[in-house]
Amino acid sequence: MTGRAGAGAGVSEVAGARRLFIGGEWAEPELGYYDVLNPATEEVVGRAPEASRAQVAAAVDAARDAFEGWSRTAPEERAAVLDRTAAVLRREFAGYAELAQAESGATAGTARGMQVGVAAARFRRYARGALEPLETGLPPQVNEAGPLGKAGVLGALAVRRPVGVVACITSYNNPWANPAGKVAPALAMGNTVVVKPAPQDPLSVYRMAEALAEAGAPPGVVNVVTGARPEVGEAVVAADGVDMVSFTGSTAVGQRIAEVCGRGMKRQLMELGGKGAALVFDDADLRSAVAGIGTTFSFYSGQICTAPTRVLAQRGIYRRLVEGLARYAEQLTVGDPRERGTVVGPVISAAHRDRIESYVALAAEEGARLVTGGERPARERGFYVAPTLFADCTHAMRVVREEIFGPVVAVVPFDDEEEGIALANDSDYGLLDYVWSGDVARAFRVAGRLRAGGVGVNTIGRHMEAPFGGFKRSGVGRDVGSYALHAYSELQSIVWPG
Repeated sequence: MTGRAGAGAGVSEVAGARRLFIGGEWAEPELGYYDVLNPATEEVVGRAPEASRAQVAAAVDAARDAFEGWSRTAPEERAAVLDRTAAVLRREFAGYAELAQAESGATAGTARGMQVGVAAARFRRYARGALEPLETGLPPQVNEAGPLGKAGVLGALAVRRPVGVVACITSYNNPWANPAGKVAPALAMGNTVVVKPAPQDPLSVYRMAEALAEAGAPPGVVNVVTGARPEVGEAVVAADGVDMVSFTGSTAVGQRIAEVCGRGMKRQLMELGGKGAALVFDDADLRSAVAGIGTTFSFYSGQICTAPTRVLAQRGIYRRLVEGLARYAEQLTVGDPRERGTVVGPVISAAHRDRIESYVALAAEEGARLVTGGERPARERGFYVAPTLFADCTHAMRVVREEIFGPVVAVVPFDDEEEGIALANDSDYGLLDYVWSGDVARAFRVAGRLRAGGVGVNTIGRHMEAPFGGFKRSGVGRDVGSYALHAYSELQSIVWPG
């Protein structure tokens, strides 16, 4: 491996290709490169390296070697590295956003505000997080004399310690904010990381590694390996030197990762699929509900696990809600995300577009009524899906029950509160649900009965210090805010005689 990274070094280019980042150096991939496509144009954005199993092992070894030193650095030093990383992201903001847009297909506003902007904010947040107290004092305990010793008073502390080497396996829908949300709190707690980005848009993560190196992250603290083949991710998860796996992606893949982690007793943080229920009661503010649910059609082109794709509408407002959602969808401009005025860009790949379209066809076969959308937009290039709305659905339909991960919304009617709650909870998933009602007391009562990790009451907004994660098959563990620091740490008890 050659080409040590440092301030101003940049990511080495070979025929327009990135190299792996292992132990603070840029390494030639042993298995060559693969093309990363722009989903809006199908043009090649760049070439990503294909790591071998041996190179994955080298990245894990580098992280393991760096752990002792990094975990013992002063919190102020870790905070300074994270803060300087945020500064690099702000300095290079325009170029990073342009790359994110090219490889993910995001609109300009999303690439700037929700991808690079959120990534910078997360590095700043966990620069502060590195300084949060690690010790919690426990009340003294009076022990009587017995087999374990003399009578006396015992004091105790619960102390958070770093887990060790964390494998961060990230999703394609946000190549900046998602990796930053894993890497920043993991480093703040004194862990080292091996990042395996999604194969569809990994180039941004190499830029993030470059920023961390410039900011002073020691060699081996951050490593990045990529590959289009599943063997790369499998090798990362299975590596003996990995102590924890933090994964964002589909439930099916998460289950396979969990099986491997179980065999090795590795700590897990899993943010998996979702099929968010939006309960809209008769007394709801329909403008608010339509605007909130309508973001499913546009935000990331529906490629977001928290989207309210499963709409449960009380019969008194059912027709008006369907009409409002149809008007919302029909007013959205679908097109090249680089063009001013575009609201809905492409989905990530041809394969994913075909998968979404297969669900649209299935919904029609199941008897759902197509209200709007359902046809592929007339564009010569790119992987586009029209915002699509189905009404008159039943809860048994697959389009209602399964995660589609695209701009498709299905509406199911219900009669009363009890039925609405029962339908919402009748799901394999439990990530984020939503309640719209003019009766706030009822909305909070309903929220308390929903089997979901989070509930939005009359909003789709997110509180960025609130714990995030899912019930059931939507995941394991919680992150965001200080909860992420807890996720990337182990608790140690220290007891002493008073």
